[in-house]
Amino acid sequence: MARQNTSFPHGFAAFCIFRCYPLPLVGSGTARQYHVHMRLLGNILWLILGGLLLAASWAIIGLVLCVTIVGIPLGIQAFKMAGLTLTPFGKTVVYGGGVESVLANIVWFVLAGIWMAIGYILAGLLNCITIIGIPFGIQSFKMAKLALWPFGSQIRG
Repeated sequence: MARQNTSFPHGFAAFCIFRCYPLPLVGSGTARQYHVHMRLLGNILWLILGGLLLAASWAIIGLVLCVTIVGIPLGIQAFKMAGLTLTPFGKTVVYGGGVESVLANIVWFVLAGIWMAIGYILAGLLNCITIIGIPFGIQSFKMAKLALWPFGSQIRG
């Protein structure tokens, strides 16, 4: 007769599940609440460490671009960047669009997109130097991709 493992109350499978998925044990909430709180904490730290200044800059650029009729589409994209820069944690960018968005993205890329993307990439690399800055670096890389091709994309979350 085989001896049953009595070192774990519900067998090894229960121990493995407990060890591999500890998120519900953090605090009294569920894993979803844990992610909401971490997203909120990340957004607050992002705002304190410069996100508010960047978002305000994007909003001012958007207002200036919307003064002319030709600049309104560019201003709308600047407002999109301001919204993502304000609270980047927990948001995803969905890319799509047709031929007109490709043409607008080419113009945007040449005029401003490449320079903004380089700035975001450099900020992301500097953030990734420390372990604490890695989440902020990931958000910077996400914004760099949007800075290259903003037309036809949607921000969800």
